[in-house]
Amino acid sequence: MPRPVELSAVVPVYNEEAGIGEMHRRLRSVLQGLGVPWEMVLVNDGSRDRTAELLDALVATDPDVRAVHFSRNFGHQAAVAAGLAHARGAAVVVLDADLQDPPELIPDLLAKWREGWQIVYAQRRKRQGEPLTKRFFAWSFYRVVRRMTEMDLPTDTGDFCLMDKVVVDLLNSMPERNRYIRGLRAWVGFRQTAVPFDRAERFAGDVKYTFSKSFGLALNGIFSLSKMPLRAATWLGLTISAASFLLAVWALYVRLTGGYTVPGWASTVVIMLFLGGVQLLTIGVIGEYLGRVYDEVKQRPLYVVARITESRASSAEPVSHEARVVGR
Repeated sequence: MPRPVELSAVVPVYNEEAGIGEMHRRLRSVLQGLGVPWEMVLVNDGSRDRTAELLDALVATDPDVRAVHFSRNFGHQAAVAAGLAHARGAAVVVLDADLQDPPELIPDLLAKWREGWQIVYAQRRKRQGEPLTKRFFAWSFYRVVRRMTEMDLPTDTGDFCLMDKVVVDLLNSMPERNRYIRGLRAWVGFRQTAVPFDRAERFAGDVKYTFSKSFGLALNGIFSLSKMPLRAATWLGLTISAASFLLAVWALYVRLTGGYTVPGWASTVVIMLFLGGVQLLTIGVIGEYLGRVYDEVKQRPLYVVARITESRASSAEPVSHEARVVGR
């Protein structure tokens, strides 16, 4: 029978062979210093380098580590969801493998949890080593989404947080496929607080969240948390209809009063192109929501676990077994 665990550390990993050893060393050092039973759940999100091999090697030398291997790359949010599903701790901390989320902040998060807070999120003060454009878009995104939703979504926060098991169980019970963890974390409510920190540069390797992936995550956050784009499309259509009606009234007035209008096709073409663009934009917004409905209706799993590597209960000898259950 597995021993009781007070704290689980969930780390999604994708192509991190250059930094996985240092991440494990720093994270283990912090967890050992807490003086509580702990475990480390490392989720391999279909890495194409030697990450899977290195994770299995960590399990062989560290009985407190479990490695969950996906059958392919399912994405960061799916990897976080899998880690939460496999965590056994009374509290679960989620952090990235690139060490931009410093493990040394975990004692502060845990202290807030012991004070009675059920969600403790790390809030960024500075983002070191990131270009100005990325920092600007990140700063703007959080504030735009906060205004577009009815929730109290904290700004400048990522997935780096500590959550009580009650919150984790609720997140695990949610059936949706298009997940935006930090949005769901705010949606469930409970007592939440922040611990500020300065985000460091990536320890090693290439940046995994490119601009296109970050933009996709931003869109997923907006469309999963807010119906505002649909309402905006409706108001845009009403505004253009009203403008067209006023233009027709003006044209009729000019005609009846004998005013002179210059015949031509340029204005007609501009209006047609404008209306066509608005229609395509509106269809695109509807398509984003419809695509998410399509994903939910198919009821495909959020991820597929190929195998799980963990130490035997009686020794530190690792055992790798195929998973019989796929994620929600």
